[in-house]
Amino acid sequence: MNQLSTIAPSRAALPLLDSEVLRTFVTIAESGGFTRAAQQLFRTPSALSMQIKRLEETLGQTLFVREARYVRLTSEGEVLLGYGRRLLKLNAEAVTQFLAPTIEGRVGLGITDDVVGRILPTVLAQFARSHPAVQVDVVVGRSKDLLAQLDDGELDLALVMSVEPGQATRGDIVHSEPLVWAGREDGVAVQRTPLPVTLAQQGCAWRRITLNALDHAGIDYRIAYSCDHCAGQEAAMLADLAVTAFPKSLIRSPLKRLHNDSLPPLGDYQVALVKRAGSSDASEVLAERVVEAFREG
Repeated sequence: MNQLSTIAPSRAALPLLDSEVLRTFVTIAESGGFTRAAQQLFRTPSALSMQIKRLEETLGQTLFVREARYVRLTSEGEVLLGYGRRLLKLNAEAVTQFLAPTIEGRVGLGITDDVVGRILPTVLAQFARSHPAVQVDVVVGRSKDLLAQLDDGELDLALVMSVEPGQATRGDIVHSEPLVWAGREDGVAVQRTPLPVTLAQQGCAWRRITLNALDHAGIDYRIAYSCDHCAGQEAAMLADLAVTAFPKSLIRSPLKRLHNDSLPPLGDYQVALVKRAGSSDASEVLAERVVEAFREG
């Protein structure tokens, strides 16, 4: 149990946490330093240092370990970061409810199925609370199809798989994690020759990354199963028909990450948020919620 949760409340009123100080704390934690945070907040590093000192005195805890060019959170700081993010979000929702102009209309959001479960429930719930008059239409599909619909004006926002490193990326990268080899825990597919793989159809960034890695390593393979949806590829792995490249965070038992020296490295998997030109206020706000959801994990 952390020290913050064991502090016994006294009979006197507990101090209130200032939202501006919390914003400073969260910005420092997320940027990794006082100088970078000061640039984002248009303050001096010394001013931020004084705020954090007062916050630490108020809570009776050390929140940061200060190193030469970087700061990192203590265990108590990690606990406060979760509270701070939620408090700032709740404050923004309350202010929006009373002061922001009513936003109405429709937003078309395109999303690939690999990120549906990751952020969609949280994003939709938060957006519905703060902007109940906006209709959100969600389309799940392949990245290239979603981008085509965006260009045709059918979608306002699209979350798509980014292209391989070195190529021009549309939109802003909002998530990145390792792409790794996955298969069944007790499976033998990884031992077969040629290596059976399950992939999406032509045009998928994962497919290109996987095949390029196998070709570059000179590994003999065959495409044993094709499906554009993660659930279909998971089914092939569960049946021990094939292995595939998968984002590390999506691997669940009885699937596992394959640590096999014969399999080539794959690099990172990235998700980009692409906006349609001339997007509405509603779509801009929804885009902010999407970015927040990825940042908070």
